[in-house]
Amino acid sequence: MAISFRPVDGSFFELLTQMAVKLQEGADLLAEVLDDGADREAIAEHLAEAETSADELVHQFVSKVNRTFVTPIDREDLYALAHELDEVMDHMDSACDLIWLYEVEELPKEFAKQVTVLQRCSELTAEAMPRLRGRKDLHEYWEEISRLESAGDKQYRRILAKLFDGRYDPLEVVKLKDIISSMEAAIDAFERVATTVEQIVVKES
Repeated sequence: MAISFRPVDGSFFELLTQMAVKLQEGADLLAEVLDDGADREAIAEHLAEAETSADELVHQFVSKVNRTFVTPIDREDLYALAHELDEVMDHMDSACDLIWLYEVEELPKEFAKQVTVLQRCSELTAEAMPRLRGRKDLHEYWEEISRLESAGDKQYRRILAKLFDGRYDPLEVVKLKDIISSMEAAIDAFERVATTVEQIVVKES
C-alpha cells in the first residue's frame, strides 16, 4: 500500500469547488439567454460578472499554490485544473456575449441541447471537486463527462450540417458557427477537467 506524506489542506479543494459552482452559474445564465424575450444584454453582463468572479478565484487559487511548499496534489496538476476550469467559463462567457453582440434573432433549437450538456457537466463537476480531497468515488464522474462530451460532439456535427444546408443566410451561418463553436469548446474543456481529475486519482492512489 502506498503511503502519502502530502498534507491535506482542505482550502485547496474548497477553492476548486467554488470555481466549479461558478461554472454552474455560468451555464444557467447561458441557458437563460436562449429564452424567447430574454434580456440578452443584461444576461451577458451578469455572465461577464460571474467570469470576473471566477477569474478572481483562479488567481487566489494559483497564489495559494505558489505560496505552499508542499501541496496536497502535485503542483502541476493543480495549475492544470485551475486553468481548465477557467477555460470552461471563458468559452461560456464568449458564447453568451456573441449571442448578444451578433444580435441573433432566433437560435436553432439544437443550441439548447448543447447548453443542457453544459449544465449537466457543470453540475457533475461541482459535485466532484469536494470528493477530489479523498480521491474516491470519482470514476463515474469522468466516465459520465466523457459520455456527455461524445454526445456533444455528435450534436455539434449535426448543428454544423444544418447551418450549411442552405437554409441560412451566409452571414448568419458565420455568426451561429462562432456561437456553437464556443459552446463546443466549453464542453471540450469540461472533459479536460475530468481527464485531469482521473490522472490525479490514478497518480495519487
